[in-house]
Amino acid sequence: MTLLAPEATGIYTGFMQIPRLALLSAFLLAACGPASPPPLSASPSNLTPAQKQAIGRKIWQNECAGTVDGLTTWNVGEEFPSLGIGHFIWYPAGFNGRFNETWPQFVDFATRQGLQVPAVGRLADCPWNTKAQFQAEFRAAPMSGLRQWLAANVDVQTDFIVARSRAALPKILAAAPANDRARIQANYNKVATTAHGTYALVDYVNFKGDGTQAAERYNGQGWGLLQVLAGMRDVPAGQAAASEFAASAKRALDRRISNSPPARGESRWREGWHNRCDTYARPL
Repeated sequence: MTLLAPEATGIYTGFMQIPRLALLSAFLLAACGPASPPPLSASPSNLTPAQKQAIGRKIWQNECAGTVDGLTTWNVGEEFPSLGIGHFIWYPAGFNGRFNETWPQFVDFATRQGLQVPAVGRLADCPWNTKAQFQAEFRAAPMSGLRQWLAANVDVQTDFIVARSRAALPKILAAAPANDRARIQANYNKVATTAHGTYALVDYVNFKGDGTQAAERYNGQGWGLLQVLAGMRDVPAGQAAASEFAASAKRALDRRISNSPPARGESRWREGWHNRCDTYARPL
């Protein structure tokens, strides 16, 4: 199966050039079944330092209202805490949730960048087993120290979120139906032509995942970047593409809410989710 035109040497993602071999490898891995993902690396992107800083601030505002306290959160109705500017998920021992557990991935990423993550954050499992325990220990030294470390290391959290977004495209193309790949690639490239479109692609993978995991489905329907790109209407590159990406994201999240188990009460998040998607259509 030919994934790219014969004359192509790679795919431009707005962040980096993805070699044909890397894309083919991702396709073959997906075809062969689950495998441990390779470690993420902080390879260069075309984002300027100012753009990357602006993206980090916006994600911190989106997830934590820009507060230090928000860097360690246990949301109502969830079985796990969310940490950092990207609200990276961390599961307590014995809990196996449907969502991608990103805190251990971030710890590995930060460690390989030479940072010393606080001891409590390096534990194999989340040490807080319930929301009540988490809240009772919110001001204790381990969690307070972890928050201060996170507040002082926003740049590496942003690098991690950008790296996750860069790594998502080969997985998305591998997981998509063959006849949808060219359109998904084209939509990605259209959105990536502006700085706020690049922010949208970076933020959405952190927000709702890449959409390739079978576990992240309700009634067989996903809500990740794959589904948003696939659901976009045909529009020109630039501002029109950023606006349509925002609209497609809201449609995908509305489907998620409609399909979600009633006990989760996900409709309470609709307004906040829509507000976040609206930022994708506005300049940084």
